[in-house]
Amino acid sequence: MLILSQEVFNERSGTVIAVALTSQHQKAGFPLTLELKNSRLPRRSWVKISQIRTLSIERLGKKIGKVSQEELHQIIEGLNEIIDK
Repeated sequence: MLILSQEVFNERSGTVIAVALTSQHQKAGFPLTLELKNSRLPRRSWVKISQIRTLSIERLGKKIGKVSQEELHQIIEGLNEIIDK
């Protein structure tokens, strides 16, 4: 999971807003998925932008990486494409 919500929200609500990640090559392109090329993740990964979730912080494991600011902006742009028409 890629956490999108800010720390203050996470701490106060006890939840995070996240999108799914996969290491399987995705046929669907942007805005449904985005390959993370500049991230600091251990494996080649895609964000499944259309699969957004709210999860309890208790369900989270350890942090394994971070996406670049540019990729974060692309993910938010993809969400806007999907929900704001």
